Amino acid sequence: MSDYLLTQVINYGAPLLGIIVFIGGLGVPLPCTLLVIAAGAFARQGYLPWHTAAFISIVSVIIGDSLSYSLGYYSSGYVLKRFSGTSQWQEAERSFKKWGPLSIFFSRFLITAIALPVNLISGTTRYPFRKFLLYDVMGEVIWIFGYGGLGYLFGSQWELVNEFVSNFGGLVLGVIVFVAGARQAITWQNKKRQLSA
Repeated sequence: MSDYLLTQVINYGAPLLGIIVFIGGLGVPLPCTLLVIAAGAFARQGYLPWHTAAFISIVSVIIGDSLSYSLGYYSSGYVLKRFSGTSQWQEAERSFKKWGPLSIFFSRFLITAIALPVNLISGTTRYPFRKFLLYDVMGEVIWIFGYGGLGYLFGSQWELVNEFVSNFGGLVLGVIVFVAGARQAITWQNKKRQLSA
């Protein structure tokens, strides 16, 4: 699928790239980071006008993020009814209240696997949309110009850049999951001790 999308981006240019990152902003699992890096390389090779591709991509992904925020906001009654009683949801809400702005910002370009859950929880917790939009825009600008810039800089070696970015993002996510799991295990142990005391 990635090869097909890459070919289509070369054929149809920036508008198709914008549509793909918009759909990615809605949470559909597409290889958006790979396409952004590749688009930078394509711009260097003259297949894409970099300024048009960057502008369309930034606007498109921000609209996608805003719609997924709205989904969390307007369906919060259903989401809270279904998940609010679970310990995972309560932990996620506590973490978001503590790290909200940073989680929005870094999930745009560093830990993209959690971008959709962050968007949804931003909406369900009624995080102010203006603040959400501010951190979203900052993060997405870094994503497009940072990763697209790496693709442009490394040109024909963009696939190696993508591999490094994927591995690094996976490592960061793994560390976060490990730390969260360790904290949860410590909390459970402390509760167990209190009950047995």
